[in-house]
Amino acid sequence: MVSVQILTTPSCSSCAAVEKMLDKMGVKYELIDITKNPEILQKYPIMAAPGVVINGKLEFTGVPKEKELAEKIKDV
Repeated sequence: MVSVQILTTPSCSSCAAVEKMLDKMGVKYELIDITKNPEILQKYPIMAAPGVVINGKLEFTGVPKEKELAEKIKDV
């Protein structure tokens, strides 16, 4: 089973776009608010939200194309 985490910030419209894509694909995910968990930035040093982590690997920063996101999840 694939593990997906979205590294997010409050009121992040780009993060909401990624959530919507994953919901459409039927993929479960975990939201991690980096303002409440700044230590996560030591593991995944992103400069802009969202960060999309798939099975422990930072795969995207920003909003990926839906096709690219689906392919990454499918390939796992």
